[in-house]
Amino acid sequence: MSKTETPTNPEKEVCPKCGSALSPVEETPNGKQLQRCSTGSWNAEEKKVEGCEYVKWIQPEPEVLDEKCPKCAAPLIMATTRFGKKLKKCSTSGWDRENKKATGCDYIQWLTGIKEELDEKCPDCGEKLVMMTTNRGKKLKKCSTSGWDRDKKEATGCKYVEWVNDRGPAKSNGDDKFPDHEI
Repeated sequence: MSKTETPTNPEKEVCPKCGSALSPVEETPNGKQLQRCSTGSWNAEEKKVEGCEYVKWIQPEPEVLDEKCPKCAAPLIMATTRFGKKLKKCSTSGWDRENKKATGCDYIQWLTGIKEELDEKCPDCGEKLVMMTTNRGKKLKKCSTSGWDRDKKEATGCKYVEWVNDRGPAKSNGDDKFPDHEI
């Protein structure tokens, strides 16, 4: 019998720390999946695990796309990193753990937010507005002149931003010091 088998259920996974069964797969609020030891639980008030602390993070399976790799014409796949970043990569790419080298085609395209121009004018400066969709699917309207200075870590250009959700624009939180947010 292997480490992950129990005498009563040979296919049931067990905790490598304490030997108890693993609980069913859970999903975090930001979409990541995990499986924890059945003797452990998360205490939200104290922000710590009570009981066994073992957690197994589940890596989602890559999705095969209908697109071809521009370098080698093999199918592209949509993958998610362990940190939640999405990318398109060639299905022939891989990693040789023994030699610590990449194998196959090296094509990768990191997915960032989607930007589309709107036929609306900015209420602050009169320039065109753009609709941005974040990597996580949230939408916001912002002025096309806005930007970000990485060195100074501050916004540049017009600072107009309006978060949008399925129920329409979000209501103002009524505070000048904090930006409006999605409801």
